[in-house]
Amino acid sequence: MNNEGFYVMLVKKVTADNKLSLLEQQVAQKDYDAAFETAHTLKGMYANLSLTPLSQPIGQMTELLRSRTDTDYSALLNEAKTQFTKLCSL
Repeated sequence: MNNEGFYVMLVKKVTADNKLSLLEQQVAQKDYDAAFETAHTLKGMYANLSLTPLSQPIGQMTELLRSRTDTDYSALLNEAKTQFTKLCSL
């Protein structure tokens, strides 16, 4: 929409969101149904704002969670958390 102020406002809302922590808890509890819903929401939010460093690991998680894959998600979660921290520091 070519509106930088609006974009910055939306990115600030992303940095105030706690869904990434929620996703981490859901995965730790192996609640893959809830984790899929949260990951899918995050993927859409990050992708719509072109936050590619965040949307890539979350997108990978979403596809694994879609099939309720019982695997170690720590590397993808750590990458997402690292990128989220970088975004928040901007």
